[in-house]
Amino acid sequence: MNSPGKFASFKATAAKVWALSTPYFRSEEKWKARGLLAAIVVLNLAAVYMLVLLNDWNRVFYDALQNKDQVVFWQQLGRFSYLAFAFIIIAVYKFYLTQLLEVNWRAWMTRQYLQRWLGHDAFYRMELARFTGTTVGSPDNPDQRIQEDVNQFTAYSVSLSMGLLNAVVTLVSFVGILWGLSGAFSFEVQGSTYTIPGFMVWMAVLYCVVGSVITHYVGKPQIKLNYEQQRLEANFRHHMVRVRDASESIALDRGARVESQQLDLRFSSVVGNYFQLIRTQKRLVWFTSFFGQAAVIFPFILAAPRFFSGAIQLGELMQIASAFDRVQGALSWFVENYSTLAVWRATTDRLTHFDDALKRHEASLSPTVENHTSTDGGLHLDNLALGLPQGTLLARAYLDAQPGDRIVVNGPSGSGKSTLFRAIAGIWPHASGSVALPANFRDEAMFIPQHPYLPQGPLRDALAYPEPASKYTDEALAQALHDALLPHLVDRLDEDDAWGQRLSGGERQRLAIARVFLKQPRWIFADEATSALDSAAEQTVYTRLTDLVQRRDGALISIAHRPTVAAFHTQQWLLETRPPDEESLFTIRAQKLPQAAGG
Repeated sequence: MNSPGKFASFKATAAKVWALSTPYFRSEEKWKARGLLAAIVVLNLAAVYMLVLLNDWNRVFYDALQNKDQVVFWQQLGRFSYLAFAFIIIAVYKFYLTQLLEVNWRAWMTRQYLQRWLGHDAFYRMELARFTGTTVGSPDNPDQRIQEDVNQFTAYSVSLSMGLLNAVVTLVSFVGILWGLSGAFSFEVQGSTYTIPGFMVWMAVLYCVVGSVITHYVGKPQIKLNYEQQRLEANFRHHMVRVRDASESIALDRGARVESQQLDLRFSSVVGNYFQLIRTQKRLVWFTSFFGQAAVIFPFILAAPRFFSGAIQLGELMQIASAFDRVQGALSWFVENYSTLAVWRATTDRLTHFDDALKRHEASLSPTVENHTSTDGGLHLDNLALGLPQGTLLARAYLDAQPGDRIVVNGPSGSGKSTLFRAIAGIWPHASGSVALPANFRDEAMFIPQHPYLPQGPLRDALAYPEPASKYTDEALAQALHDALLPHLVDRLDEDDAWGQRLSGGERQRLAIARVFLKQPRWIFADEATSALDSAAEQTVYTRLTDLVQRRDGALISIAHRPTVAAFHTQQWLLETRPPDEESLFTIRAQKLPQAAGG
């Protein structure tokens, strides 16, 4: 047995729990949190005190039965009534305040993690790091960490800590009672007499120590298996969500069979790990059930000789049995809660892993791209290095755009066109250099992705996203839909639906463009924003986008391959392949285009 190693493991786990727990009790809600915790502690102490009173009641009541003393019998029944009533009140409010603390703690932790995960685009960068393999130990399924793991951590932390407190206080309260009732045990060895005071106490300690050691070795595999079970369950659920979100594409590709195989494979992993878990739990239940049942008769076996010899009466025997049960129960807290402790340990590890990943992200926020405001109102990229997550340099950009410009970005697939947009938007972590932005750029620029995100809910919310729909009049919303060639959706503004699945690819793109017409930005960045539109619709949309930026004295920058789109632009940023021995994979060249359509 490696005691130093086990102590180090315990110390590390305790440090993790402390790091996850203390922020809430030091937060802006600290007085409410501390008040609830204090009240729960007081109620737990009161519950233990009631058990002490009930233990004494056992002695008097059973002595009255043995002596056939009716007066004392009825008196003790009356005493039991108010003791039981007080115990019920304590139990109800202990339950209520415990649940209140758990939900408040969970709500605070969830809000904090959501804020950190969504802040500074951590959700995007962490997923990017995980799928590109650029960060070791990037957490999987942050949704599960925030929703399920936080819930389990707060619930188990409160229940286990209060259970441990109860166990300690119960042990302190009843060990003295049991010591006084158990008497001394004497035995002879080679003519010498030895006496063990408080014999029942030492037997309870020995019984529970042996049980705890066996429980630990029988149940230890559960910690790793519970951690793995949570990960596999999350992966299975995540894949089903992906199938739901991409249902149309999968159906068109007739990919149901492949997805069924993938889901079956993931579910088989879930079931396989679960079978290992329940086999481990079965062994533990075998032992804990035996341990618990044996504990019922164990004190009677030990105290029976004194009872039958007349040294103690029935009431004292029952009081000894009750006190032994309380002491043994307190000492067996580890045995009885091992499965819960295993789940809690796994949850703590997963949540700590997620928290560490957020801290690494927060520590790496120092921007590698120098952003400042341009003096002439234009957009200027000075030695902007566009890198891949693995460290490969795609291209260096020395580019300028002025109000009134309409620029089309062309180049082979994978050359960094979309990456250039991400760097300008400030979300690409693998870029360096200098970017000069127009004043109020963040408020006056919009990026139109090829695959726009449409939240579920009323159509007006999807149209106004990410701003509240209440910011715009119904007339403005309707006009934006008309401008984006979606007049058939005007009457459906209040319809609640999963618009990302309900609308076709072309409709989704036009809805994203409708957001632009609604919000009237000066700078528009369109990344294959009309790839799903027919030629006539594309020309209409680009004509209106061109009119918008001219009216707003802004600029239009588009990624597109169709010549019809290029015709609406006056300049071109062309990404060209460089020789293999060059520093970067591509070079970016700016050039004028012939007279554009629409002006």
